[in-house]
Amino acid sequence: MPSLPSPAQPATITIAPLEVRSASLAEQAYASLRTLILDRKISAGSPLQEGRLAEDLRISRTPMREALVRLAGEGLLVRRDARSYAVRALGTKEYFDCMRAREIIEGEAIVLAVDKISDAQIDALEADLKSFDAGEHDETEHWHFDDRFHLIISTASGNVVLPRLVEELRVNARLFRLHSRLHRQRENHDEHGEIIRALRARDPVLARDAMRAHLRSLQEDVKRAIID
Repeated sequence: MPSLPSPAQPATITIAPLEVRSASLAEQAYASLRTLILDRKISAGSPLQEGRLAEDLRISRTPMREALVRLAGEGLLVRRDARSYAVRALGTKEYFDCMRAREIIEGEAIVLAVDKISDAQIDALEADLKSFDAGEHDETEHWHFDDRFHLIISTASGNVVLPRLVEELRVNARLFRLHSRLHRQRENHDEHGEIIRALRARDPVLARDAMRAHLRSLQEDVKRAIID
């Protein structure tokens, strides 16, 4: 893997000021920064300075500090010094460990979901997939659809813990992919289609196999990208 940049200057981010709404300023700052990180608007290793971000968002340092501490607690940021953080870089081993954990967790989740997910939910997933097949979409749009796809299935399992685990593991995988040039939208769509067909057939074994095949295929593509 290429080494990550360590720029001396704070990250330059296009970021809209926050407004006082029903959600607290700390909550808004957290949501805004989380989206910027996962949508690749903040590069890995760039310093995120508490004071600079507070000025950009036109809020005091206290809610900004709360947002940064929360993001660090979730593993999205690492502390650089007393007043700055950086986007966490996920190592190769941790990425593959996360993916193997996803095979187990999402394989179980889809088995539980087969009899619970509604026809309307399956239809909606299929319609979304077809709309992506019909046109061009950027990587951020694809990632958001991928989020919905996996979380809808894990939520349909009926186990309230599984969606939280899936989301956490997906965020970790995303941190790794922030630094990767791998693009596999076509393959993802084909594999998602296999998962949808298994769900529609209400076949738990076929569904688990399709989910695990999808996650293993992604890992194989990442391995090839690393070697190349």
